[in-house]
Amino acid sequence: MTVATHAPAVVVHNVTKAFGDRTVLADLDLTIDQGQFIALLGASGSGKTTLLRVLLGLESTSGGEVLVPEARTTVFQEPRLVASMKVWRNVVIGQPRAAATRQAAVAALNEVGLASHADAWPSTLSGGESQRVALARALVRQPQLLLLDEPFAALDALTRLKMQALVAELCAKHRPGVLLVTHDVEEAVLLADRVLVLKEGRISLDLEIDLARPRRIGGPEFDGFRDRFMVELGVLDPGRPGPDATRVGPQRAG
Repeated sequence: MTVATHAPAVVVHNVTKAFGDRTVLADLDLTIDQGQFIALLGASGSGKTTLLRVLLGLESTSGGEVLVPEARTTVFQEPRLVASMKVWRNVVIGQPRAAATRQAAVAALNEVGLASHADAWPSTLSGGESQRVALARALVRQPQLLLLDEPFAALDALTRLKMQALVAELCAKHRPGVLLVTHDVEEAVLLADRVLVLKEGRISLDLEIDLARPRRIGGPEFDGFRDRFMVELGVLDPGRPGPDATRVGPQRAG
């Protein structure tokens, strides 16, 4: 993997990853432009988590090239806050001493609507509040690449909608390249500029979501995209029509 200090995009070229005799990623190609929001769908075992770990530098590849920006961070399904540290210290944890200031933490918390909770303990936060702290912790690092690993999966429906809107707003403001790994097809269509389906280690479908923003779930065009991805994932009858959309990207469905 190559780390480029000022890389404007992620480039994954011909990447293969095998665990013994099992190939998890197979000659995978992927690009993420700066400011582009990509959602990645796929069944369990399709290679989504492995790809995420490769981009984080936690997993080596068996072949191919990976170019990622130096400034990258992740928001996981669980907020992973340190219980013995106040909220503001959780936000700047791991930062260089000069950057790990209360002022920087409060500014980041203000963006997620939690500046008043800077001195709170993590145990006093709700699930949605904890995940907002995790988002503030990611954004305070000013990442060029933001990796979102099913960050809303553990939240209730209403909180999930609020978090989705917040992430969309902050990503539009900060303009990192974003890769969202999710099982929620509607979430993918709601948030992403492009949605990819990963099957057996390959991108089988790559569609640009050319819907106006801000978006709402529902409506003929939205439902058409949703159904197209549901068909590709094998959970909807392929006889059901989808949108008149054009495949994009270097790979095509086989």
